[in-house]
Formats: sequence, C-alpha cells, structure tokens
Amino acid sequence: MLLKEYRICMPMTVAEYRIGQLYMIAKHSHEQSEKGEGVEVIKNETCEHPVHGQGQFTEKRVHLSSRLPTWIQKLIPKIFYITEKAWNYYPFTITEYTCSFMPKFTIYIETKYADDNGCSKNLCGLSDSDLRERTVEELDIAFDNIAEKHYKEAEDPTKFVSKKTGRGPLQRGWRDFVDPIMCSYKAVKVKFEVWGLQTKVEEFTHRSIREILLLGHRQAFTWLDEWFDMTIQDIRDYEQRMHAETNEKVLR
Repeated sequence: MLLKEYRICMPMTVAEYRIGQLYMIAKHSHEQSEKGEGVEVIKNETCEHPVHGQGQFTEKRVHLSSRLPTWIQKLIPKIFYITEKAWNYYPFTITEYTCSFMPKFTIYIETKYADDNGCSKNLCGLSDSDLRERTVEELDIAFDNIAEKHYKEAEDPTKFVSKKTGRGPLQRGWRDFVDPIMCSYKAVKVKFEVWGLQTKVEEFTHRSIREILLLGHRQAFTWLDEWFDMTIQDIRDYEQRMHAETNEKVLR
C-alpha cells in the first residue's frame, strides 16, 4: 500500500469550493467522455451518515481502457471499467475505486477541506501507523507543470483574471498572501497486491491521481465565473443535465 497526502490550495473559501468542485467534476467528465470511453453515472442520490449527517452518494463507471499505458492494457480485458463510489458529506468526503476483474486493486481517498493554506499537520486524522507511511505532496495549481496535451491558456491560473471576483492572476508564492484561501487535504491509499507489479502499479496510479488533481483544481479556479453565482440547487440541476448528456456520449 502506498499512502500519499495531497494538499491543494485554492484562492477561494471552503463554502465557495463546494459549488466549484461539483461544477468542475460534472463539466470535466462531460468534456473527457466520448463513445465507449469516459464516465458513466449510475447513481446520484442523497445519503445519511450517523456522524456527518446528510450527504450525496454517487456511483460511476469510468471507462478508460484505451487511455492506459500499453503495459497495463496487456494485463486487462479490452472492455473494462473502474467503479467509483463517493460519499460527499462536505466538508468531508470518502471516495473508493475498485475494479471487478482485479479485486486486489483499490484506491481509497478521504478528503477534508479547511480555510487555510495547507498548514494543518493531520487534518485527515490519520492513525500513527498511517502517519509513518504518509508522504505529503503540496500541489501548486499555478506553477506545477502539467502535460503539454492538457495545457490551455484559458485554464492557466497565472493568466486568468475573474471578472466577477477580481481574483487572479496567481503569482509566485500566492499561497502565502492571497485572501481568501482554502486547502483540500486528500489522504490517498493505493493498494495493488500482486507480486512483481505492486510498486510499479501503485506508483503509476499515484502519478495519474496527481495529474488529475492538478488539472481539475486548475479548471475549478479558471472556470470560476461560470459557477460563482450558482446555488446548491443550481449545481444539482446542472449535474443532472451533464450526467444525462455524458451517459449518452459514453453509451451510444
């Protein structure tokens, strides 16, 4: 098992990010989906937790076989999907990824959000044994490199300026002086219990997760003017519309 805690700061409040995250996930999934590939939404419904109260449960199938490296494609069926189950009790979420034909592969993520700049020592409440295994990685949405194929000038936080809020562009060291600021703390456990491949697959998975987190958070900020005035009901309506359109793209 390889455990990393990703800390991703954003120039907004935790309350604002609740809307921005949901908008980004729905829009990004729609953009990245096409015939036979992408994200199929199975469930999106309310749920209850004895401690965290009411939340939102989603179940998705992520179809992505052709997007994997050749060495992984050789190990898997040509048609397969990963199941994503997420329990959103904002500002606390749990996300699990499993693969039906590969039961020894799992990704488990616990996320907490705070109105700080990533300075909390153990916001996720990891056990002593997990803390000994944990590696902390701080992601900078403005200055960490992303793959050239993902780069869009309109989604560059060093160039974007919000017309509605005046936020941006982000300058070096922005996490030390920007106000407001919040941070996503994501404790990510990747487990692949197959001898000879464990290290390679777990490290590859974390590299992929890091890239997805960096790209998604860049988009959540640079799409700020698209979602800033939305209410939680607005975003639920938007999710339903995007989910229907995305499913049509993937399954047609």
